[in-house]
Amino acid sequence: PESRADFPKQLLTLTGKRSMIQTTVDRIRDVIPADRILVVTGNGLVENMVHQLPSVPRDSIIGEPCRRDTAPCIGLAALLCAEKDPQATMVVMPADHVIKQTEDFCAAIQYAAQLVENVPGRIATFGIPPAYPAETFGYIERDDRLAEDADNADGFSAFRVKQFREKPKADVAEQYLQAGTFYWNSGIFVWKATTILEELHRREPKMLAHLEAIASQRGSANFDEVFATEFAAIEGVSIDYAVMEGTDRGAVVPLDCGWSDVGAWSTLWDVSAHDADGNVLHGDVIVEDSRDSYL
Repeated sequence: PESRADFPKQLLTLTGKRSMIQTTVDRIRDVIPADRILVVTGNGLVENMVHQLPSVPRDSIIGEPCRRDTAPCIGLAALLCAEKDPQATMVVMPADHVIKQTEDFCAAIQYAAQLVENVPGRIATFGIPPAYPAETFGYIERDDRLAEDADNADGFSAFRVKQFREKPKADVAEQYLQAGTFYWNSGIFVWKATTILEELHRREPKMLAHLEAIASQRGSANFDEVFATEFAAIEGVSIDYAVMEGTDRGAVVPLDCGWSDVGAWSTLWDVSAHDADGNVLHGDVIVEDSRDSYL
């Protein structure tokens, strides 16, 4: 593995000339200004994040004192966003994705934001049309098309979420692929900050109480102590399990934008540029009589 505990995948330059966290910020810079970007990461990664993201304000890079999965991470971010702007619309993006068609992605974000603006309680997510029967991704099954939705100029559409499905076995994944109504779960969301806080209040009240205690001490002298104590008391859970699998507010926007959740060298091989001999080259490499190699 190339990634390390103190220098994980998000900080690595795996495609192009920028790290994954840098390209995540880069792809939305025309939609969201740097002073409205919030990064939540592990305590031990904060300084590297600060170094790699000079355009993001230092106090907008938050270091969790311990790992507690995605729901507490997102809940804390929602509290901080709502504190700054009670009407804030959030875009939640993992920092370890490859997205090739940036313009299409940004257009989809704006489309989803409008869906949320039209119905403020809505929770929008993006479904990736499956290219093969993957066993390593969760799936989203779509239901009826949203009644108020109409294709926009960019051709987007939205459907009610029928069900979130866990990572399937091979035969079930094949059924999903053939059905044509299932998408890979991208893990990217658009919602009002207050909406996700309402969902957490309804489904994870103890978690939210701990997060509110943390947010209330933001900027105080004992913030770090409160953060460490309250966050450690949270039972870690994913946002999919905590909210998405149970909510009736979900809408899925199909999105074909060259998305990849880079989780293996084989996936990185697929999304990288190849030379005339089929090689993928990074760094100071001299190639002689080599074909179809990752160097």
